Amino acid sequence: MAKPKSDPPGRIAENKKASFNYFFEERYECGMVLEGWEVKAVRNGKVQLTDGYVIIKNGELFVMGCQINPLKTASTHVHPDAVRSRKLLMHKDEIRRLVGKVEQKGYTLVAINLHWKSGRVKCEIALAKGKGEHDKRNTVAEREGKREVERAMKVNNR
Repeated sequence: MAKPKSDPPGRIAENKKASFNYFFEERYECGMVLEGWEVKAVRNGKVQLTDGYVIIKNGELFVMGCQINPLKTASTHVHPDAVRSRKLLMHKDEIRRLVGKVEQKGYTLVAINLHWKSGRVKCEIALAKGKGEHDKRNTVAEREGKREVERAMKVNNR
């Protein structure tokens, strides 16, 4: 029996802008419905999740804004669409619970990252609430403060 190819461990793509723009309330892990050429492109790291968000349509989850660029060696009979909406797989009762929360004011579903799990591509999504401008300023100030502390510690250790 042939041994299956092992996928690289860890994250494939991350939406770093999401943590700057949103407070995450709850996190969920979903499966993703991908075509063959998309899986090959994901293995080669041709994924961008910067503008990824999730919509609920007819009781199903779809990730929008996830860009998977096709490889040059993609098949001739396949017409790849890099930014098509991709279906996410989740249990019905979890989706129903999310629908109730998303309908509340200020909540949205954001794609946080794509990662490998047991040879499958998984998408981590979060129920998120938008940050105000003052919250973003606080985030930047905290980040700058941490950098200054790290610099000071590095100078003192020499």
